[in-house]
Amino acid sequence: MHHPRNKASSARFALTPVALVVASLLQPVAAQEPSAEPSPRLRATPQLREDIPSDVRPQLPTFVEGQRIQGRTELETIVEGDAELRRGDTIIRARRLEYHQADDLARATGDVRINKAGNIFEGPLLELEVEAFQGFFNEPRYRFLRNDAYGEASRVDFIDEDRAVIRNATYTTCQRQPGPSWMPDWILRADSIAIDQASETGVAKGAVLSFMGLPILPVPSLSFPLGDKRKSGVLPPTIGLDNRSGLEVTLPYYWNIAPNRDATLYPTLMSRRGIDMGAEFRYLEPSYNGEWRANFLPNDKLRDRDRWGYSIQHYQTSLQLPLLSSTSLYANLNRVSDDDYWRDFSRNSASLTQRLLSNDAGLSWGISDVSFSFRTLKWQTLQDPASIIVPPYDRSPQLTARQTRANLWGGLETYWEADTTRFSSDPSLTSQPNARRNYVYGQVSRPWQAPGWFVIPKAQLHARNYDFDAPTAAGQTRASVVVPTFSLDSGLVLERQTNLFGTAFLQTLEPRAFYVYTPFRDQNRLPNYDSGLTDFNFATIYIENPFIGHDRIADNNLLTLGATTRLLDPTTGAEAAKFAVAQRLRFKDQLVTLPGTPAVSERLSDLLFGASVNFTPEWGGEGVVQFNPKTRRSVRSTVGVRYSPGPFRVVSAAYRLQRGYSEQVDIGWQWPLNDLWEDRRGPSSGAGGSCQGRWYSVGRLNVSLRERRLVEGLLGLEYDAGCWIGRVVVERFQTGSSTSNKRILFQLEFNGFSRLGANALQSLKQNIPRYQYLREQVSTPSRFSNYD
Repeated sequence: MHHPRNKASSARFALTPVALVVASLLQPVAAQEPSAEPSPRLRATPQLREDIPSDVRPQLPTFVEGQRIQGRTELETIVEGDAELRRGDTIIRARRLEYHQADDLARATGDVRINKAGNIFEGPLLELEVEAFQGFFNEPRYRFLRNDAYGEASRVDFIDEDRAVIRNATYTTCQRQPGPSWMPDWILRADSIAIDQASETGVAKGAVLSFMGLPILPVPSLSFPLGDKRKSGVLPPTIGLDNRSGLEVTLPYYWNIAPNRDATLYPTLMSRRGIDMGAEFRYLEPSYNGEWRANFLPNDKLRDRDRWGYSIQHYQTSLQLPLLSSTSLYANLNRVSDDDYWRDFSRNSASLTQRLLSNDAGLSWGISDVSFSFRTLKWQTLQDPASIIVPPYDRSPQLTARQTRANLWGGLETYWEADTTRFSSDPSLTSQPNARRNYVYGQVSRPWQAPGWFVIPKAQLHARNYDFDAPTAAGQTRASVVVPTFSLDSGLVLERQTNLFGTAFLQTLEPRAFYVYTPFRDQNRLPNYDSGLTDFNFATIYIENPFIGHDRIADNNLLTLGATTRLLDPTTGAEAAKFAVAQRLRFKDQLVTLPGTPAVSERLSDLLFGASVNFTPEWGGEGVVQFNPKTRRSVRSTVGVRYSPGPFRVVSAAYRLQRGYSEQVDIGWQWPLNDLWEDRRGPSSGAGGSCQGRWYSVGRLNVSLRERRLVEGLLGLEYDAGCWIGRVVVERFQTGSSTSNKRILFQLEFNGFSRLGANALQSLKQNIPRYQYLREQVSTPSRFSNYD
């Protein structure tokens, strides 16, 4: 190629892939996200990337541009004045750019700037052996696209195209402010950072994390991932205070076994108890996934015994078993060492901090259009002498078969199921014998449906028998019962255009009538293993049997009448408001009841009133009232309202009354305190802005009006400084009629780097309705968002 010498006009050339090529540069430093909420995501398939494939990169053309270009063929090329080299996702700009072909050496001087896939590097001097990719960059400044982080170093040494070493490096996400004395609120300094692109890891030596000018986390050696890969290593410690366990310090270790498997070890030092060894293992495969968690505390100082607990969840589909189809398997196992575990270890997973722990496993499969399931369920009941629980029955084993068919013989629909179950528990607590129960249930219906109306007649038959281990209170060792049921469900859907408050709506009127008849079959002397009374609400008032389970089929001769009206947006169909009312009319007494409850003789049931209103995105409310027309008082009421005018602003309140039992008020909120003294219309009204600082109040209070006490409470403050977030949260939750657990959680979140302290975010998300993380990056920024 011939290059004109000393040509003053600007020029632009496309060079061969060998000439002046910069194959790769330093990738962004993306620190491991320790104790992240939610947990790091397992991947079953490779993630799509915007990076240029390595086999395509050598074939890319290179473009050179500048005010003057001169050189000698096969010796050197020199570009001066606004020099620019562009190749693929890499752009180099400098005042002067030289390339010596004999040494394969590229040299850029004067305001050197590199844009590598949106990541910026600037400095005075770059020297690079292109083919070997060996060289250095003096006094570079860098800014990374992924976390909007930046830093500077005395030198970057490129060892090869995969490895580099940054000398005297810094890293922060605090945005630079005007003024010569400004310093970032937090900054990571390291003597050196070694980069290895092949393994996508980085190692910082002599690292110190400083906050507000004070070193808070000196780390002799810190390993972190490059890009978005998870990285094995020690995570920052978490610290909390608990009124039972004292000071709690957890030092987690994360093990990235594979893209679809990982494990976390989290030993916890509790000042009053000892060292709790905890571990979690997760896996994700195309046909199965699961999560295993376990804790072991040897010789608890407060209880003077070993404490342990484990939780195992496993779900699997597409098992390859002969002659079977649609086969799946699940297991949900939870067990702890003693009855006090649920009140002592509130920080552990929710499944291990309950008084009823299920150990449930099942296998399901299909043969033609019949589905089968085999299940075994055993309960661990954590008893409290002050509040004894009657344990539920174990089901070991349980075998069930089901079949559903539609459009048979002129539109008939059929469903049947058969089940055999072995029930076992402690007879001294249940006051009835263990037994094996078999039942067969079938139904046939013929729906007639059209726009604006529906009619569905249905016939059902329920037959069951028992084989008791010991005689019942009535002296029976065996028993059987057959119960038929007939029902008729019907309704209309009427519509009209209307206008309310100056807004057009589509209003519906949906009257509904539901009749059910079940003759009396004496079942009150039979034991009850799995039946209970359904909640009285709009979902259950239109069903044939008011009991769940299969030990009680109520005798009914009743008619349920109800009506619903909705206000719909005529354009989108969104529901702006809904109002409903329903009531049962009973024609004869219901004699089949649960043990210890009287017959139902009221001819008119309580009235149900329900409403939900969402006229504006900011306001929303809903409520259900169960009203007794005889006493003219509500039996149960639930009313809730929500106000959310924008991101990070939500207040919700709920009132719940169950007359004679409980009356509670539940309030939750997340709100910026700066709104009290700032103009909300200003640019600081949302999180994620500049580092000027915003305070947020968060909390939830559940108060018992009947007992005049706080049942559960959470109060906290969050401070968003733009590049870091501070949180302090105080928790209180009930563990008994007169006992409670209290915790204080502190957390510092350095945006784009790490979190230090207790896991406060988990508590906020679980307890505050519609709580939003102040920082939550949904997707990785595209390299084209910072494209030159």
